[in-house]
Amino acid sequence: MRNTSSLYYPFLESIQSILPIVDEFVIAMGDNDPYDQTEKLVRELNSNKIKLIHTNWDLEKYKQGTIYAQQTDLAKQACTGDWLFYLQSDEVVHEKYLEDIVNNCKNYLLDASVEGFLFEYKHFWGDYYHYIKSHCWYPNEIRIIRNRKDIHSYGDAQSFKSIQNFDSLNYRTRQGIRKLRVVKINACINHYGWVRPPKLMQSKSKVMDGFYHEKQTVLAAYQDKPVYFDYGNLSRLKLYDESHPAVMNQFIQQFNWKDQLNYSKDYTPNRTLLKHERIKYRVLSWVEQNLLGGNQLFGYKNWVILPTNKFNY
Repeated sequence: MRNTSSLYYPFLESIQSILPIVDEFVIAMGDNDPYDQTEKLVRELNSNKIKLIHTNWDLEKYKQGTIYAQQTDLAKQACTGDWLFYLQSDEVVHEKYLEDIVNNCKNYLLDASVEGFLFEYKHFWGDYYHYIKSHCWYPNEIRIIRNRKDIHSYGDAQSFKSIQNFDSLNYRTRQGIRKLRVVKINACINHYGWVRPPKLMQSKSKVMDGFYHEKQTVLAAYQDKPVYFDYGNLSRLKLYDESHPAVMNQFIQQFNWKDQLNYSKDYTPNRTLLKHERIKYRVLSWVEQNLLGGNQLFGYKNWVILPTNKFNY
């Protein structure tokens, strides 16, 4: 976490969504700006499970977004459990999945061939009632791993890999890496990273771009951009008709920017189209979802899926 409160992350909700099932919750707390309330709000949860480790973000040493992976590894090193459940500050788990998650961890604890668990993802966009299901967005990702020294966060902390003789510096290395062997479980991560007031979404995008590109490049790119982020045409997205995690209820009540969003079928954003908006990827996504049973063509797969063992409790 770094300036997480100022950037409108549901970080308290993220923590509380899995706090009941973990023995400890380790947070890498970065060097927040003085005005940011992140650490104060975390401490006010008053949980003896929460363990804070204070870190610095060395953006000169860890570039191209790898600062996220390095910070994730720092938190990982402070963990003591058999299984490690990794959540980013905009990821929340529905309470209906918790029992199943625990049962899977128990069932596979002694099966060393299983190195982690794969979760489904729902990427909410603009509001809490629309989500993106597109070839351009990852439908699954690893979020539980074994507590082993060879397993590291990878790239910009989207996922994990086994890395032999890792130097803890090049988080995009292709030397000595191996995909993890995982079991896909019936549980979903709700990703709310793209649900913010449009002005704060633009601010957050600018901050994140600064972790991937040089400062001057980012400043030049945003010089002519509007203050408000344009989410585009929400009518083309999937409608969400299920319940949100209970811990999100109060946060969702803050939603007050509906009048700044566009739901008209005729709306076309006055900006460069985002990848998932382009006709090429819209057609590809339609084929995958309607003809291929949701399977992605040439999709990103950072894992090897193992057969599921049946068990009863």
